[in-house]
Amino acid sequence: MKRLMLSGLMIAAIAGCSSPTNKEKENIAIVESYIEAVENLDYQTMNSLLAEDYMGFGPDYGDSVTREAAVENWKYVADNIYDKIDYRKSNNVAMTVTTRGEEGDWVSNWSELYIRYKSGREVMLWSNSVYMIEEGKIVRSLTFYNEMDALRQLGFRVVSSQ
Repeated sequence: MKRLMLSGLMIAAIAGCSSPTNKEKENIAIVESYIEAVENLDYQTMNSLLAEDYMGFGPDYGDSVTREAAVENWKYVADNIYDKIDYRKSNNVAMTVTTRGEEGDWVSNWSELYIRYKSGREVMLWSNSVYMIEEGKIVRSLTFYNEMDALRQLGFRVVSSQ
């Protein structure tokens, strides 16, 4: 009986999901193009997909970056720190937020993010980035991942001075 109820709930949930609208598909395509540009270290495409007034936030509270600084940062990281960036098991969902001051069209991406450093070391992070899209451009992003996990995978340890 429990299985039947669970199956019924799952079917109802799936039936209640609507297929993405054309606008949502377009917004997902923008984010997928941006992710592909990040993986390919294609700074021109990254720059072209970010709005003039773009602001990126995270992963730490208080971290923020403008369009110009974001692209310059990726150039530096690619030239000096990262060898390869690979989004695996990457998934996107589009939504429209209508409340709490963040109204707009958003795309959420979650993935296993593999980073190989020039030293040969690798880390795998669960990453979530949420992108606000306006007029075909990314105007805001919020990125979340566990920086301490990345440092642990690289062999660092936290030592308390107390």
